[in-house]
Amino acid sequence: MADELFKALADPTRRIILDELTEKSGQTLFEICARLSMKHLLGISRQGVSQHLAVLEAAGLVETRREGRYKFHDLNTAPLRRIAERWLVSDTSGPEENTP
Repeated sequence: MADELFKALADPTRRIILDELTEKSGQTLFEICARLSMKHLLGISRQGVSQHLAVLEAAGLVETRREGRYKFHDLNTAPLRRIAERWLVSDTSGPEENTP
């Protein structure tokens, strides 16, 4: 799962999509495309955005839900928390000193 997460985060366009979903979760593909085009001046096709969303969904960072004929995309930060917790140290004595 970590490999898919890092792959998803490696692309700058996908990070921008995540930023947009942080600002407003529950967007349709049309809304995301419009924000990328108008706010970030990205000339990316709907199919391209859809492919980026598929990578983000495979990594667990985006969840989708259908309401009627609309598909909404929501941000899911749980995978990021799992990665952060993986390397967090619970030692409260302060940073270790590196000795050669």
